[in-house]
Amino acid sequence: MGLLATFSTLTEWLDHFLTRRAARLGRLRPLQLLAYRSYGTAQRFYLKGRLLADPGLRPALATDSAWRNFRSMVRRFNSREVAGAYLLAELPDGSLHEVMTDAEGYFLLVLEPPALPAPVSYLWYPVPVRVQQLPTGFRGLPPGPVAAAAQVLVPPPTAEFGVISDLDDTVFETRATNVVKMLGRVLLSNAQSKQPFAGVADFYRALQCGRTGRPDNPFFYVSSSPWNLYDVLDEFLRLHAIPPGPLLLRDLGLGRPKTTPPPGVTGSAAIHFAHKLHEIDDILTTYPALPFVLCGDSGQEDARIYREVVRRHPGRIRVVYIRDVQEPVRAALVGPIMAELATEGVPMLLVSEYAAAASHARQLGLMV
Repeated sequence: MGLLATFSTLTEWLDHFLTRRAARLGRLRPLQLLAYRSYGTAQRFYLKGRLLADPGLRPALATDSAWRNFRSMVRRFNSREVAGAYLLAELPDGSLHEVMTDAEGYFLLVLEPPALPAPVSYLWYPVPVRVQQLPTGFRGLPPGPVAAAAQVLVPPPTAEFGVISDLDDTVFETRATNVVKMLGRVLLSNAQSKQPFAGVADFYRALQCGRTGRPDNPFFYVSSSPWNLYDVLDEFLRLHAIPPGPLLLRDLGLGRPKTTPPPGVTGSAAIHFAHKLHEIDDILTTYPALPFVLCGDSGQEDARIYREVVRRHPGRIRVVYIRDVQEPVRAALVGPIMAELATEGVPMLLVSEYAAAASHARQLGLMV
């Protein structure tokens, strides 16, 4: 076992010990079952979520100080996960499906519904999930239901294409190429104070409606942001009327990547690359008949990741839009990839503003 893996195992053990001790002493906050937005088809649902102690966050305000935002972020990252709990998901036919939370409190469940439940909103279908049994160390907690409703995105047969988008430096500014500035923007802001780039909300809504005018085209957000920021990102999309979609974020654990990045991609870039490629592969495999539009930025690895997606899934990608983060060195890396994709009939555009992307998408007939 490597040094990093040993360190990860020790920190997990210590975290579980402190959580169980707090539960036995009656000092643990009430439990919170998070059911993340997910996706699926009429034949298969994918559910993901997490069980942990409620961090005790209050609703964010645009007037919150940097210090208050920082304190809230510390609460999010200093989470108390509940491992080894048994959960039950219920399908419309009344069938119950059990799953156990893993070492970080996450659960992942694949279901085959006999019929779609009534949607909670357009494209979104609910699946109730509840805690059935807690680990032994949690016997002292007050009784009471701990439940949530997972929302599963199921694209309709009339969907023309799907959209896979990054978030950081694609939808809002993070400055991911500068670690200090990135940490400042992440730790000192909240969903209310973040602002989307000009035109991105209008562009995404137009893509969602495509040529028909109906919001049939599904959105998926694949980001290397940690799951701890899920509530911030989900609220941000809602506040700015950006099309909702599954948020496919990254676990901060030190486990091995599920997908091997190409040769030459190493270090933190390899983790970023492998996570995003794995999630995008899963989406395209789930919807084999649906073409896709890819949106990212030039700040990190999006252009190279999307180039690999085109290679793995020929004929599936309609166009790639890369937002220029205004760093000439990064923009220069995109040029050769654009030329490569052009020979394969897949346009990739490096754009400084979303009005240019919208104009190009109209020319391609993707939207009105």
